[in-house]
Amino acid sequence: MNDFLEKQRSPWQSLLLLICYTFAFSIGLQLLALMIGELTNSNTQQFLSSADDNTILGGSRFFMYALLAIGTFGTFYLPSVVLQKREPYNDYFLTKTVPYNFYILAIAFLIAFAPLMALIGEWNANMTFPESLKGIENWMRIQEDASNDLIKKIVMVDHMTLLFMNLIVLAVFPAVAEEYYFRGSLMNIFQRIFNNMHVTIWVTAIIFSAIHVQFFGFVPRVLLGAFFGYMLYWTNNIWVPILGHFVNNASVTILAYYYTTQGKTFEDLQSYDSYSIFVYLGSFILTALIAVIFYKKSKSINNNGEGLD
Repeated sequence: MNDFLEKQRSPWQSLLLLICYTFAFSIGLQLLALMIGELTNSNTQQFLSSADDNTILGGSRFFMYALLAIGTFGTFYLPSVVLQKREPYNDYFLTKTVPYNFYILAIAFLIAFAPLMALIGEWNANMTFPESLKGIENWMRIQEDASNDLIKKIVMVDHMTLLFMNLIVLAVFPAVAEEYYFRGSLMNIFQRIFNNMHVTIWVTAIIFSAIHVQFFGFVPRVLLGAFFGYMLYWTNNIWVPILGHFVNNASVTILAYYYTTQGKTFEDLQSYDSYSIFVYLGSFILTALIAVIFYKKSKSINNNGEGLD
């Protein structure tokens, strides 16, 4: 038993190993994606410049799907799964059985918070920097615009086949892979470092948002990451935040499809609806109520004494 304990890695060693796996698998599989691009004579610029590739699964769109899927698989899923294989004594992917109503509450929470999330997103998107930092702001907006050009080309489709592919590549894959990586591996490692679950959840959420490199949606994504973190903390079941993550991504994907079929633009999709103060107040109260119910139900099944704690 002592020999087994001595072989267990420290959290810093686990973190270093996870980072090494991330770079190794991400770079290796991205090279594979580039090889696919060469074989299909496709690349990102060709995809962006194609005029009619939003209605058929053409070569350049197939390349983009492969690039996104391989990137998600290599950057997030494989490193976390291999780390779990190498460290079987750490339970990175908690799957304690919980009542189905936790899944319902997770979805209800996202729906209730949607108006407030939109308000926060609008504030974040319209933020401006002091004059001394205008150079940084301009660079960030250029990066954001470039990212939006790619996202617009992918999500604004009017064909059911492409909607299905978008749901797989943009909702299913990221929900599983990113939750395994951030709420699974990274939260476990940080909890061993900080020994404070609230610090762990928020630090993980900040990294989760930063790694997406979308500066003018940074704050809403931090909040989403924190929500997913608390869902895991309160249930010790990683499939609860996975479902929440999927619902969040899938709703945007489906809404983009609907907007396209109605002749609306990506800019329309990105615009924020303004509500009365009563809607925002109701959103806050309902969100808080659902969070309290979620927390109390988690205490009732005694989940907080296990797993991440």
